[in-house]
Amino acid sequence: MSLTQFTNLDFDQIKTSIRDYLRANSNFTDYDFEGSNFSVLINALAYNTYINSYNANAIVSEVFLDSATLRENVVSRAKEIGYLPRSRTSARANISFFVDTSNLTSNPLTITLKKGSVCVSSTSFNSTNYSFCILDDITVPVIDGIASFDNITVYEGNFVTENYTYNDSQKFILSNIGVDTSLLSITVRDSVASTFSQKYNLSKNIFGVDETSKVFFIQEINDELYEIFFGDGVFGKKLENGNYVEATYITCSGENANGASGFSFTGRLFDNNGRIVVNDISRVTVDTAAFGGKSIETIDSIKKYAPRVYASQNRAVTSSDYETIVSQIYPEVESISSFGGENLTPPQYGKVFISIKPINGPYVSNLVKDNIKTALRKYAVAGIIPEIIDLKYLYIEFDSYVYYDPNFTVSPEALRTNVFDSLSTYANSNSLNKYGARFKYSKFINLIDNVSEAITSNITKISIRRDLKIEPNKIATYEICFGNEFYVGSILSSGFYVAGISSIVYLQDDSNGNVNLISTDDGTTVNIIRRNIGTIDYKKGEIILFPINIKDTVKKFGIDNIIQISATPLSNDVIGLQDLYLQLDVSNSSINMIVDNISSGSDYSGSNFIKTSSYSENKIVRQ
Repeated sequence: MSLTQFTNLDFDQIKTSIRDYLRANSNFTDYDFEGSNFSVLINALAYNTYINSYNANAIVSEVFLDSATLRENVVSRAKEIGYLPRSRTSARANISFFVDTSNLTSNPLTITLKKGSVCVSSTSFNSTNYSFCILDDITVPVIDGIASFDNITVYEGNFVTENYTYNDSQKFILSNIGVDTSLLSITVRDSVASTFSQKYNLSKNIFGVDETSKVFFIQEINDELYEIFFGDGVFGKKLENGNYVEATYITCSGENANGASGFSFTGRLFDNNGRIVVNDISRVTVDTAAFGGKSIETIDSIKKYAPRVYASQNRAVTSSDYETIVSQIYPEVESISSFGGENLTPPQYGKVFISIKPINGPYVSNLVKDNIKTALRKYAVAGIIPEIIDLKYLYIEFDSYVYYDPNFTVSPEALRTNVFDSLSTYANSNSLNKYGARFKYSKFINLIDNVSEAITSNITKISIRRDLKIEPNKIATYEICFGNEFYVGSILSSGFYVAGISSIVYLQDDSNGNVNLISTDDGTTVNIIRRNIGTIDYKKGEIILFPINIKDTVKKFGIDNIIQISATPLSNDVIGLQDLYLQLDVSNSSINMIVDNISSGSDYSGSNFIKTSSYSENKIVRQ
């Protein structure tokens, strides 16, 4: 008798299969399974089979990275291909304070701020007190009775020290969750009684590691805990039994502390003779509010990046390899884009361009850029030069005419506010704020329609904008790229001043691929000041201004030295090409509420219906 093949985990199908199996036996040919107590046994068998099948399926699913759902299993699968998930990251702030030593009898030469807790945030921030620490002692000189601690970096979290005595069979597991592994420090002494210690550095791979390298390794285990381990004498120096290991680290709250800015001093101060300095630090100046805190890497992120890191084999060959490796080198990456110089016009062979949007702030500092490029040297293929460039924002603005039915109780002002709120939420979502993002026009107008039943339709016009940063009082050539094809004759600009011209001037698209310099007295009458001061490539979405001396700009929205240039895209679906970072600029957009007379019943014939053009007409001056 052949066994039934189960094709799914449906409970009723399993019962049917068991009954069919029994009916195949001559003793049960005419047996009434439904009307007898035998049905209870069949239900029990089916239930047991169902549970076993489900458990077997779940167990098999957890074996593979793509289908695993439990974090410890995902981490374990990622560990097999050499991927270390990012730990929780501590928020950091910069503070300053001074110590007045004039009332001290010891007349100290230096004051030392001991490692550990330094300050606590005020309870007004997220209704929580966040402790901020330093990892090492900071010593400053006393000058004219004042010891100044200027712009020191403090890290959110609790400072923890753990000690171990090494033996071969011991596992070194950090006993707290929320560890920021980037701030983990390991020192080793020959024994507990020894006063000489050696610092060991974290190594994420075995490249460049030999039998003398003082390194340690780390891996995530169950429940978001971490285990540290040392070399075996081949890859990394091997510890000896009895060595004394000290681990110091910070357990943090991740992104919850971002933004904390009010602090009270809680640190410990000592003078150069080792005596405690009691001083009322009544004022702690916040140079930079807390930023950079991040949660532990999510399961989805591990599934996304672990295979990519494995595929690159810690070598930067393709542009996507650079994206993956830079994300590991610089954890503050919110979004990253890299592309080969061969894709530029004109091509720049032998270079790869990397643009980074950090989590906090619009740009990466020059110091961080240099550090990233230095770290990339051991991954990059010889002959390829990485260039880290500042990101370029491509703004999307909209002019929306929203029709509504006045028979609903909601007011047009409330509707307008609700539309703004909905679009602001969309503007801050991950759908836009990243490289390679795409603005989807159909979904955008649906967002407006779905805000309320009172909204009957909308006519929305889209424009794209770049902000051109000028060099005042210098003759310079400017190139600005939109990465999207735009309509002929649709270029607009804000006002600026040019050497030799007293009036405010603007850029004008002459519809023939040239840029003119114009002025206007009333916003409608055009006076052409200079012709052909630049060219326009409508297909590529590129504007080039020939050498020109721009003295100053008309300040727009409180920003100096910026000329806003906008155009109407040929397609309402806008993409962020290469190093263009897409953002929906709700604050510089408009929403106009219009009564829908047809829907309200006041004008069934449509004779008095207010029509709105879908065409984005060109204006002479960007107001």
